[in-house]
Amino acid sequence: MKKYAWPLLALGLSFCAEKAAPPEPILPIPTERQIAWQELQFYGFVHFNMNTFSDREWGFGDEKPEQFNPTALDARQWARIAKEAGMKGLIITAKHHDGFVLWPSKYTEHSVKNSPWRDGKGDLIQEFVDACREYGLKVGIYYSPWDRNHPDYGKPEYITYMRNQLTELLTNYGEIYEVWFDGANGGTGWYGGANEERKVDKFSYYDWPTTQALVRELQPNAMMFSDAGPDVRWVGNEHGFAYETTWSNLMRDSVYAGMQDFDRWATGQENGTHWVPTESDVSIRPGWYYHAYEDHKVKTLPELMEIYYKSIGQNSSLLINFPVDTRGLIHEKDEEAILKMAAKIKEDFAVNLATEATFTASSDRGKGYKAENLSDGDFNTYWTIPDGEMQASVELDFGKSVSFNRLLIQEFVNLGQRVKAFSLEKEVNGNWEKIAEGTTIGYKRILRFSDTKAQKIRINFLDGKGIPVISEIGVYSAPALLFPPKITRTPAGKVSIEAPESDLEIYFTTDGSTPKSGENAYLGEFEVVQPTTVHAIVFDPKSGKSSDPARMDFDLAKGSWKVMSSDSLAIRAIDERPNSYWTSKTNDLTIDLSQEVDLKGFIYLPMQARYPTGYIAEYALEVSNDGKNWIQIARGEFANIQNSPIEQMIRLDVVKARFAKLKALRTTDGNPATYGEFGIITR
Repeated sequence: MKKYAWPLLALGLSFCAEKAAPPEPILPIPTERQIAWQELQFYGFVHFNMNTFSDREWGFGDEKPEQFNPTALDARQWARIAKEAGMKGLIITAKHHDGFVLWPSKYTEHSVKNSPWRDGKGDLIQEFVDACREYGLKVGIYYSPWDRNHPDYGKPEYITYMRNQLTELLTNYGEIYEVWFDGANGGTGWYGGANEERKVDKFSYYDWPTTQALVRELQPNAMMFSDAGPDVRWVGNEHGFAYETTWSNLMRDSVYAGMQDFDRWATGQENGTHWVPTESDVSIRPGWYYHAYEDHKVKTLPELMEIYYKSIGQNSSLLINFPVDTRGLIHEKDEEAILKMAAKIKEDFAVNLATEATFTASSDRGKGYKAENLSDGDFNTYWTIPDGEMQASVELDFGKSVSFNRLLIQEFVNLGQRVKAFSLEKEVNGNWEKIAEGTTIGYKRILRFSDTKAQKIRINFLDGKGIPVISEIGVYSAPALLFPPKITRTPAGKVSIEAPESDLEIYFTTDGSTPKSGENAYLGEFEVVQPTTVHAIVFDPKSGKSSDPARMDFDLAKGSWKVMSSDSLAIRAIDERPNSYWTSKTNDLTIDLSQEVDLKGFIYLPMQARYPTGYIAEYALEVSNDGKNWIQIARGEFANIQNSPIEQMIRLDVVKARFAKLKALRTTDGNPATYGEFGIITR
């Protein structure tokens, strides 16, 4: 049975005193809509639009409505999977940058009403809304302010068009819980046939105050997302990771969508003037839209759990994207991955050891604010201390030694975010030893650490903007998770497979099949110089469990390749080491492949360093058979590479070539082009 203990003086006073006065809030504090939103925590994105059928991340705007033609679209399947995954809502890309809209808008012909789908009589937003409501999910709308199709983009007339479409979306489909405005805007586009670059003043062009007032009028309970809010802000990356220190406070009036130095504000600001919490967005695959070549690149369970702990576990909500495929369905592999994640979350937090512990607080504020509130499962009850006592602690006695590896803490942020530093200790022979520590808490903070045994633990609140106001404390023992092995290859073609721990066994295949424990054990590096797919698993003989398989698709080995440059560092562009890179002063990379090959595409990995620069935004690929006479065989853009610096794979019609030259026509920041890794596709 759960027991509680408090200092005797406080316990005695509680019998005769009325409930103590609550602490004064520390501004800023969340609005009612933000309070309701923060309880959702986990919801889904659906990227499904024209890009699904053009096989792009960002459409240029010149696509035709006839291209949009899913063969088996089922929005109920989307909603079912989201519900089973524990998500509380879904947000759909009603209009992406290419301008094609998923509802029969009366303001454009670039719409599903002119597509073959449902004989032009379909309304995907309505189908989406109906499916979400059937499964009890909240409905969210993504709308890109940028429109590479519309002839008036960049002119005042376009803003009227945008608001007319928003009015359709926000009046015809019932209650919307979140309106998602993308920060990407302004650049090259079709623009009704102009085929030009149009730049806008991102701070003033959209007249956001007027647009936001329209949303407030039509959907008063909807949260508005953009880089800087006004209700919820972008976390600053597309990895799904918040930060060790994450404030929900923001100097909102100084931050706006598309600003160049947004990363300075991504962690929030301790002394921010407005409550603008973070939302961590990430796709379950490398890309946001469906590409068949990414079917084997769905995030693994360990990767998804890392995202969970670094988003929801670090004072952020989590928005995971499903790239719905050309059938109009969430792919089977995506479904399998997200449901594995849901099961693992339940497993990690199945038993809260704190519910059976005795709580002892260093002090409390009096009746209504005692330590018993910390494990009652009610966010709206909390423990706090008298004004002026800036440091405090809470001790938990489990009555016996228990094993644990997770600590969950929630602040009652409805009165403001306060905690700046805290620590976790365990008692060992009458002394206290530190296990872990953290900075901010916010709505939810989860600390992970190695398996630890103790009968007594203590949480110390060491520093804050005011007295701590804590809603919940949880202690858990999450079962260990096997991470897949790491597969690498040298330029000469030597493949190595590395297990995350030395006592695990490794098994692999090179014929495309899934490895099995006990069959084809890895005993040391082996040679792969021709196009080959390597799969590998780790096996734990103690538990009898195997990891998810790792996979690497290798093409021709690069050992005989030569970089045509006098710069000795240029070899870094083909060294098979993703964390190295080369900066080209001439904005191009020329490779002698040493033999004529059937070139079917190429791969560009942008630099992966901490302070990136020179990402190639627009490229041209030229080939030659003699290194003198060149033919351009491809030109295009690496869409969204600034925010999502993942490997870019471009497939082409087959061409015979010995030399390849990747030219940077434009970089994202105007600096010299950088090459993390260059590769070719021959299969």
